[in-house]
Amino acid sequence: MSADEQLVKAAIKGDDTAFLKLIQTYKIDLYKTALSFLKNEDEALEAIQEVTYRAYKSMSSVRDIAYFKTWLIRIMINYCNDQVKKNKRVILGDDAFIHQGKTESHTGMELKDAMLDLDERSREVLTLKYFNDMKIKDIAHTMKCPEGTVKTWLNKALKALRNKLEDKGGDLHV
Repeated sequence: MSADEQLVKAAIKGDDTAFLKLIQTYKIDLYKTALSFLKNEDEALEAIQEVTYRAYKSMSSVRDIAYFKTWLIRIMINYCNDQVKKNKRVILGDDAFIHQGKTESHTGMELKDAMLDLDERSREVLTLKYFNDMKIKDIAHTMKCPEGTVKTWLNKALKALRNKLEDKGGDLHV
C-alpha cells in the first residue's frame, strides 16, 4: 500500500492531518483543473477552497482508496461545471495544445473561444487528458464509462476543437 493510500485510509477514519496532507499533495492538480474551466486565478483558488470543504464533508463516501485523486478531481469538475453554467464562461491557461507529440500553436484567446464552443463532455475529457495528464483508464473511471468510449469522445473532441480553430482562421501546425 502506497503512502497516499495510507493517508486516504487515515483521512476516511477522521484524521484531519492526513486529509490536509492529501489536499496539499493534489492542490496543483486541482488548481490546473479549476483554471482550465474558470475565468481567472481568484475563481480557481475559490474553487479549491470549496472543493476542499466538499471533499472533507464527504470523505466517508470514498469507495476505492486507489482512486482518491480521481474522486477529488471529479468533485472539482462538478463544481467547475456548475460555475460555468452559472457564468457561461470558460478559460484555458495554455497557449499550446499538445496531442500525441504534435504541437498545435494558437493564441490563448483562440483556444478559449474554441473551447467555449465545445459541449461540456468534450471540454471535460480534454481537460482531464491534457491539463491533468490523466490516463484513459483513469478518465474512464472518473466519467464512469468504458475506456473505448473515452477514446471515442477524446477523438471527437479533438476533431471538433481542430475544426473550430480552423473555422476561426487559426494557424494549425500539425
